[in-house]
Amino acid sequence: MSTTQSERLRELLEPLVTSQGLDLEEITVDSVGRKRVLSVVVDSDTGADLDRIADVSRALSAKLDETDAMGEGEYTLEVGTPGAERALTEHRHYVRATDRLVKFQLHEGGEVVARILGVDDDGLDVEVPGVKGRRATTRRLAFGDIDKARVQVEFNRKDKQDVQDVQDEKDMKEEEEA
Repeated sequence: MSTTQSERLRELLEPLVTSQGLDLEEITVDSVGRKRVLSVVVDSDTGADLDRIADVSRALSAKLDETDAMGEGEYTLEVGTPGAERALTEHRHYVRATDRLVKFQLHEGGEVVARILGVDDDGLDVEVPGVKGRRATTRRLAFGDIDKARVQVEFNRKDKQDVQDVQDEKDMKEEEEA
C-alpha cells in the first residue's frame, strides 16, 4: 500500500473513528489471493467492547462504500482492537498499559521487564519484579531511553483484591494463633 493511500485512508476514516469516542491506532491493507483486506485497529482509554467495534465498523463500511478510497476491486474490512501483546509507541499507549507487565528494550542495549506504575510527560515509573524471593524494586525510565516496549501476557497474575484477601486470611490466622 502506498503512503499516499494510507494517508488518504487515515484522513477519511479517522474523523469517523474519533466521533465514536475511539482512537485510530493502525490501518493496513494486505492482499490475500485476489482479495484485499483492510484492517483497522481502534482503541480508547476505556477499551472498546464488541458493540463499539460493530458501530465503528458500520460507519467505516458506509463511508468506504460512498467513496473510491479502496478502488475498484473487492476487499474485506476488519475492525478490531490491539492484541494482548501490543507494542507501545504513543504516550497514550503507556497510560493505557498502567499496571500491566511490559518488556522494554532500551537504547543502551539492555532489557527490562517491569510493571508500569505511573506515566507522566517525561517517562514512566516501573516496578521490576524481585528474583528468587527478593523484593520488587522501583525504577524510572525516560521515554528517550526506551527503544521498544511490548505488553506481556500474564496468565497467573492475581489482581490486587486477591492479594489483599490472601493477606487478610493470613493476618486472621496469625491473630487466632496468638
